Amino acid sequence: MTGMQQSPGGWRLVDIVTAAVIAVVFGVVFQVWNVVWEASSWGFPPARGVIYGVWMLPAVVAPLVVRRPGAAIFAETLAAVVEMVAGSPWGLGTLVYGLVQGAAAELIFAFVIYRSWGLPAALLAGAAAGVGGALLDLAFYYADWSAGWQLTYVVIVAISAGAIAGFGGWLVVRALARTGVLAPFGSGRTQQPV
Repeated sequence: MTGMQQSPGGWRLVDIVTAAVIAVVFGVVFQVWNVVWEASSWGFPPARGVIYGVWMLPAVVAPLVVRRPGAAIFAETLAAVVEMVAGSPWGLGTLVYGLVQGAAAELIFAFVIYRSWGLPAALLAGAAAGVGGALLDLAFYYADWSAGWQLTYVVIVAISAGAIAGFGGWLVVRALARTGVLAPFGSGRTQQPV
């Protein structure tokens, strides 16, 4: 099985293809989510961050599936590229968000030395990606908000990303593992306890 052989960098062909497929699927989802975001209206502007976590899903799902260093930044960045090419209203800024959000999640997996793939790592990776995105939002779009609103927004986005991308992504990977589709991966052979 040539596609299953390990490359010197630790990635197998099946890892690359799978992470790319995850990214492309979520990149398309992101374009739909952009419409939801733009159509949403909130009485308290920072509350809009409640729905933010969807944009962090590939930064959690891909690493939980392939369990390789770099998977979070690879998948989140590629998803951003797909979203951008599909017509993201934020243009090239979308790529910046993908890089920052992916790198923030990657830091969590690196912190646990790419050995912890359970719920705590997923929650923290999702939340970290959310903080990265929220900080970019504050710099690019919400710099005129009061400090209280800014802090509230960052907290709401971190919770949203931890819940949707972290917990939701962890549930998605567990569900996929039960089907047997993840058999070529460590995530398909082992189910870590919470």
